[in-house]
Amino acid sequence: MAQAVPSTAPAGAPLVEIRKLTSAFDLPGRRLVIHKDLDLTVNRGEVLSIVGGSGSGKTVLLRQILGLEQPAAGEVRILGQPVAALSRIGAASRIGMLFQHGALFSAFTVLENIAFPLRELKTLPDRLVEEAAMVKLQLVGLKPADAKKMPSELSGGMIKRAALARALVMDPPLLLLDEPTAGLDPESSDGFVRLLRSLHRDLALTVVMVTHDLDTLFELSTRIAVIADQKVIVAAPPRQVIAFRHPFVESFFLGERGQRAMELLREFPFAI
Repeated sequence: MAQAVPSTAPAGAPLVEIRKLTSAFDLPGRRLVIHKDLDLTVNRGEVLSIVGGSGSGKTVLLRQILGLEQPAAGEVRILGQPVAALSRIGAASRIGMLFQHGALFSAFTVLENIAFPLRELKTLPDRLVEEAAMVKLQLVGLKPADAKKMPSELSGGMIKRAALARALVMDPPLLLLDEPTAGLDPESSDGFVRLLRSLHRDLALTVVMVTHDLDTLFELSTRIAVIADQKVIVAAPPRQVIAFRHPFVESFFLGERGQRAMELLREFPFAI
């Protein structure tokens, strides 16, 4: 679909490298530092979940990987290139983003929303753009009849699926998910998690996910990165993270909700 942007990363290199990253915001009378000297590596083919307390900068980090925000210091590299150096189209061809509430354009149909990134290229015939968008629409479990619907006609689960199709329409190797199951009822959430698991496997995607939902976390994650004290304090498979001694880890994973979700580790041993 999109023209490939050459990679400077050697074969087998991490897909994402974050080094000595500092995130800070200037507020009236003070400077708020969110991250300080944060390091994180995302390996090809994994599902890396990011967790942390309120205000720890999880979504800020996603936006910096996407290139929507610039860190105060440090560097984010995608496939060996600084994300700041990628053109808008170059970034779009490498990174798909599923925003928390879908962020569909309300004036566009479902198919127009999915096709939007390809139309922005202005290099493909309309017929090919529509065909590619229809393929992705069906890939995420929507029906051809849904293509002409408006976002206001969709359920919460359908909005998530349409937004996911748009994130995948450029066939990016990296998919970012911001609270992918937020706002969904249990049945829709379970169905969306199954979809994400199958797409990760079938498309050989690398996924970086922010979620506070422990069921989603344990069902999908191959590694979990915990942000606390302005940095990543541990990034490891779920069982190793749970065993890590830190107040946030203990409160987040070992409380009543965490104990219930831990049962999923017995059902999904690939996440161990």
